[in-house]
Amino acid sequence: MGGFMICAKENSSMTAALRTVRAVRATTTRIQSARFSAVAQRMAGETGSTRSGGAAQGDAFQKREEASENLYIKQQEQEKLKQLKAKIAQSKEQLAKDEKDLSEMEKSK
Repeated sequence: MGGFMICAKENSSMTAALRTVRAVRATTTRIQSARFSAVAQRMAGETGSTRSGGAAQGDAFQKREEASENLYIKQQEQEKLKQLKAKIAQSKEQLAKDEKDLSEMEKSK
């Protein structure tokens, strides 16, 4: 029976230790969950917030970049117009040739 008593004492001390660990874990969980906040972080400076002067007010680099983008777009549009004009001219030439062939076929009847 002596061995049983030792085992019972160890078991009760283990139960007490488990209760202590559970209490510590519960406290730790509450502390960790208290660290989180429902308020969104605010951004500042160049990390994503808008400028104080609004979108219309920009620095020189932004203005240069916008100007070069506009120039590139304008050049691309001019190139497309040039290609379309060439295609129209080619179509007109083909139409004139087809009309000439048609008139020759009508004369040969």
